[in-house]
Amino acid sequence: MLSLAYVMRVLQPLFGIVLTLLVWITAVPLAAQAASSAAIRAYDDVESSSKDFSNQSLIRAEFANAKLKGANFSGADLRGAVFNGSDLKQANLRGADLTDAIAYITNLAEADLSDAVLASAMLLKSNFRGATVTGADFSLAVLDGDQVVGLCKSATGVNPVTGVDTRESLGCKG
Repeated sequence: MLSLAYVMRVLQPLFGIVLTLLVWITAVPLAAQAASSAAIRAYDDVESSSKDFSNQSLIRAEFANAKLKGANFSGADLRGAVFNGSDLKQANLRGADLTDAIAYITNLAEADLSDAVLASAMLLKSNFRGATVTGADFSLAVLDGDQVVGLCKSATGVNPVTGVDTRESLGCKG
């Protein structure tokens, strides 16, 4: 039989390691990962057909269920902006920077995305029917396959800011 003193001698280093890890985990503050709510501007349920956001800094702005048909976002800085369930039909996004933006279930039908930068944007389940994408940069953007096929039908040009060919950024074939 093992003596209690022997078991304690064997388990003591293990107990010390576990105790050290617990103290370290609870005592060391973790870096904040989420942006503070004060840093995010929310435009929830906005209704406007004549809203002018042109050339504005709207970094990380949130537009949830916003009705922005025909709104002007030309030249706007929309890096990291979120458009969830929003209506941007016929919106002017010419030259806008939508790098890292999210447009989920968003209507961009007939929108002007000419010369826009949509690098690394998440654009799933959104409608681009009839949108103008001349000179737009979709590098590393995430789109549904049918969106890519539709956009490739009219994609032309090179983005004046990034120098990227629109068709190449979409991965168009032929």
